[in-house]
Formats: sequence, C-alpha cells, structure tokens
Amino acid sequence: MRCSVVPYTRQANLAMSSNQDPLTLWRPVGPKELELIEQSGMRAFPPRLPDQPIFYPVLTEDYAVKIARDWNVPASGAGFVTRFAVKRSYIEKYDVQEAGGRSHLEYWIPAEDLDAFNAAIVGVIEVVRRFP
Repeated sequence: MRCSVVPYTRQANLAMSSNQDPLTLWRPVGPKELELIEQSGMRAFPPRLPDQPIFYPVLTEDYAVKIARDWNVPASGAGFVTRFAVKRSYIEKYDVQEAGGRSHLEYWIPAEDLDAFNAAIVGVIEVVRRFP
C-alpha cells in the first residue's frame, strides 16, 4: 500500500462559506477501503457493501481520528484518516447528523448517491493520519 500522510493544522471545518467554496471533510478507513481508493487514483470512494446502506464522511479530523484509531485498528489492524473537499452545492442538500455527541458530526449519504458524491469531490483524497 502506497500512502503518504499529509500534514494539516485546521481541526474543524464548520464555518459557513460561499456556496462556491468546497467543504473539507474527513473519512476514516481501513486498509481494504484505502486500497480501493488508491485504485481510483485517490479520486473516489468505493461502492458500499450490501450491508452498508450509508456512506458517512465526518466534519472534523478529531472525530475521524477517533474512529480510525478506536474502530478501524481493532477491526483490521490499521486505520487511516482521509481528507477531501466536496462541492458545497452538492453537499448542502444533506443534513448534518449528530452521531452520539455534539462533536460527532457527519453526513449520511445513501449508498445509491455515492457515484454523485464522488463526482462532487474537488481534487484528490489525501491520507492525513495513519494508525497504529
């Protein structure tokens, strides 16, 4: 697996901005999902599995780190935090969901919308953290 970690200093991306500005989001992934992202040229997330009806990018790096470290590592031996930007004009049609706490904010993208979500990604998906 060829992944490099890209440093990033801003911890949250919750400020309102122009509808034209892309919104930065994060996604915790395990090694298998990262391999599929790499196969896309770091431009798309892979289709959901049949038992995964929702794709959930998160709004803060801290929350993504918690999931990658506390869930992905025990489940698959490694966890990665990805960062990417998505067009606000696309993501604004989805509501932000609170998943168990005010600092656990995420979007719930139905699996059938993932192709359109991937098309709304601006630039590439970067790996910004890895665990262990």
